[in-house]
Amino acid sequence: MNVNFEYAKTLAGEGSILLLLSLIPYAGWVLGIIGAVLFMRGVKELSNYYQDEAIYQNSLTGVKYYIVALIAAGVAVAALLLGIGSATGFKFKAGFKPTPAFGIGLVIFLGGLIIAFIFYIVATSHLRKTFDSLAQKSGEKSFTTAGTLLHIGAFLTIILVGFVLIFVAWIFATIGFFTMKSRQFQQYVPQPNESSQPIPPPPQGTTAEPQS
Repeated sequence: MNVNFEYAKTLAGEGSILLLLSLIPYAGWVLGIIGAVLFMRGVKELSNYYQDEAIYQNSLTGVKYYIVALIAAGVAVAALLLGIGSATGFKFKAGFKPTPAFGIGLVIFLGGLIIAFIFYIVATSHLRKTFDSLAQKSGEKSFTTAGTLLHIGAFLTIILVGFVLIFVAWIFATIGFFTMKSRQFQQYVPQPNESSQPIPPPPQGTTAEPQS
């Protein structure tokens, strides 16, 4: 199968940039969706290039769990807003009066956050496998760093520090995609006992030893 390596890594790199920009308020979710599509297209091509279907399958599974996490987080926020609206007469100002709807909204909010947290951790574990495979295939260590920071960041989102690590992780992923080289340009590193000098010819004027 003919795969354009430069095109594949550029797609994945551009997708990583847009996923990085998904943290921007309001328009970020649109950039995130476009970024996810480009990222998956690029990873699919790279999976074909390296003839390793697991690279794409792990990323696909990770994105699926990530979408579930986003939906759960969205439902949680919506439920909380509706609950607060019910307690304030949908004026969102002074005069807060706890209502049964607020209690239900609060419970859904907490449950949604827990579900989103769990699914996001599972998602990053699969994406980490994708990045580790790309690091092994390409020799680009930025992917290993990206996968590690992404997975650790998922656990630390509960104390907000994780969001910083996730942001840095996608920076490393972007660097990895744009600096990775195709297989024919990956340099071979000689071993210490290997000599790069050619074997010198025998000195002139010597005679061959007689054969017995």
